[in-house]
Amino acid sequence: MASSRNPRIKQIIETVAVIVLLGLVGLKGAESGSTFSYEAINCRKHSSSLTDFGGVGDGKTSNTIAFRKAIEHLSQFGAQGGSQLIVSPGKWLTGSFNLTSNFTLFLHKDAVILASQDEKDYPIVPPLPSYGRGRELPGPRYGAFIYGTNLTDIVITGNNGTIDGQGAIWWEKFRNNQTNYTRPHLIEIMYSNQVQISNLTLLNSQFWVVHPVYSSNVLVLGLTILAPTDSANTDGIDPDSCTNVRIEDCFVVSGDDCIAIKSGWDQYGIAFGMPTKHVIIRRFTCISPDSAVIALGSEMSGGIEDVRIEDIYALNSESGVRIKSSPGRGGYVKDIFVRRFTMNTMKYVFWMTGAYGSHPDDGYDPKAVPVIKGINYNDMVAQNVTMAANLAGIDNDPFAGICISNVTIGLSAKPKKLQWNCTDIAGTTSEVTPPPCSLLPDNGKSTCPFPTNKLPIEDVKLQTCSC
Repeated sequence: MASSRNPRIKQIIETVAVIVLLGLVGLKGAESGSTFSYEAINCRKHSSSLTDFGGVGDGKTSNTIAFRKAIEHLSQFGAQGGSQLIVSPGKWLTGSFNLTSNFTLFLHKDAVILASQDEKDYPIVPPLPSYGRGRELPGPRYGAFIYGTNLTDIVITGNNGTIDGQGAIWWEKFRNNQTNYTRPHLIEIMYSNQVQISNLTLLNSQFWVVHPVYSSNVLVLGLTILAPTDSANTDGIDPDSCTNVRIEDCFVVSGDDCIAIKSGWDQYGIAFGMPTKHVIIRRFTCISPDSAVIALGSEMSGGIEDVRIEDIYALNSESGVRIKSSPGRGGYVKDIFVRRFTMNTMKYVFWMTGAYGSHPDDGYDPKAVPVIKGINYNDMVAQNVTMAANLAGIDNDPFAGICISNVTIGLSAKPKKLQWNCTDIAGTTSEVTPPPCSLLPDNGKSTCPFPTNKLPIEDVKLQTCSC
């Protein structure tokens, strides 16, 4: 199914990507002479260009020192109206660098930040406490390419400028068991408040692309995220133990889940106890032939609750909303609301599993079973589907409170004979085609709930800024 092996998929991806990119260039940010406008949670009083600190945009010269010097200099203006660093047209090669508070990193539309492929350009950092180890290997991990911790009011944006992780060498090393530590994320913001990542193209991440973790009031807007569909674990957007998150108007082509909502891994996530909650996902498009459009888990041991998903389009993806858990995870996934979801060419529409496995070590408690309840789906249309649903809870721990209404699923030319595989689940359906399994009986023309109250993150208004 990977794009490198299927010319038709590759053509679809390239066509859609060009359309999206052209649209974003036309809509995101207005240029007037040498002044650029952009929308942000806060504007800045002080401004510098990377070239002021010796930056060279030839695609070959390392700009690691220039980025670090620039951000160190601009950090002094946090209490004086904040600062912004402008990345001008060019190709700016750099190793990993940290951000600062009250700060904007702005990329011109013709600017490309290139991630170094040298492992020595990435710091070795401790594992996340809610994971207890690196996600791929025991022990510490590589720090992210663009990184920030304990920040307030941080913006990474542009007029659709590009950040290229140049991840192919990392994917190859991972497949050949040649990595020493868990691969770096492209962007990781930790323990922070008021975070905006918007109007950028993010390419070829080494590992997960956008990873806000232990953070609150996070805006992810207008991103185009592209990686080959056979790339290794290039999740698009992974809010992890975060509160008040808004993801809107993004387009993702991924080698893994386009969005994966997380909250820690087994006993480490249970002990850390920080859920992801109050999440809004709107107007989102995904292509991921081997993974989910939106995954809940599998690392969900701190809990996931109050996730609102609407106006989603999936093309050639493995599954719609997938819940991944297992004994040992503990935690919960509850109060999930999905509506207006359109899918074309899918393996599954609905997929839940209580046997995902994948444990950090032998110290997990197999009796720590998750609670999965209050999962609601409304107004969904899918075509060219191999199997409607594969829903498998846990023995003596059923996934309960599943509600599915007004769903029409058109099957592929060679569908599975069994369309609804259901074990250890409970719930109801209404006006669903093809007819669901007996564990999801029809209860008449009822509609599954969707919240009417507004979350605080919805009231965040962006200002028009200039640089």
